Amino acid sequence: MIVRRDDGAGGSGGEPRVLMGRRHGGHAFMPGKWVFPGGGIDRGDFAVPAATELVGHVAAALARTTTPARGRALAMAAIRETFEETGLLVAKPVDSAPVKRTGPWRDFFAAGVAPDLAALDFVARAITPPVRPRRFDARFFVADAAALVSLDPGGGSGELDELAWFDWDAAAALDLPQITRAILAEVKLRLRDPMRPIPCHRFVRGGHRLETV
Repeated sequence: MIVRRDDGAGGSGGEPRVLMGRRHGGHAFMPGKWVFPGGGIDRGDFAVPAATELVGHVAAALARTTTPARGRALAMAAIRETFEETGLLVAKPVDSAPVKRTGPWRDFFAAGVAPDLAALDFVARAITPPVRPRRFDARFFVADAAALVSLDPGGGSGELDELAWFDWDAAAALDLPQITRAILAEVKLRLRDPMRPIPCHRFVRGGHRLETV
């Protein structure tokens, strides 16, 4: 999830806006829904070098529910999926970016940059109910748009057929999955209070349970 705080004309102090993408109507899963860019871990995400590493409190929060290596890979996956779906790079320029890679990371490093893990904050976890045919155990991250190499999206994968920045009220009025709406509300609160506990949404015996990570 990327949050933009400028006024849209190069100045500061504007109302925060969030980047949302609409899933292509041909998808079997959540067609036409507006979501944050994201997806699952690939094997290659575990060994990707970075320009910066996760800040201490973010790494520690992730390590409460998974291994440090997998926590880092989850953050890497968030950066990679954002790049794949939007063309946007959460990254910093480096003198010598790795080039001997395949797939999306090859294209990522071709820009002369490396992932900026320090730009990510871990804001929520969500686990789908056991009865759902498509399940996930997701961690949600947020980055400020100031961490992007450019605000101009490139050619994405086509999974999202539209990308746009919305203020919070406009985003909340979109056709959103239930968990996306919950995370959107959580991040709005975290912008005011960054020290809020990190929520975990899970379902137990058919009921929604909100815990902390």
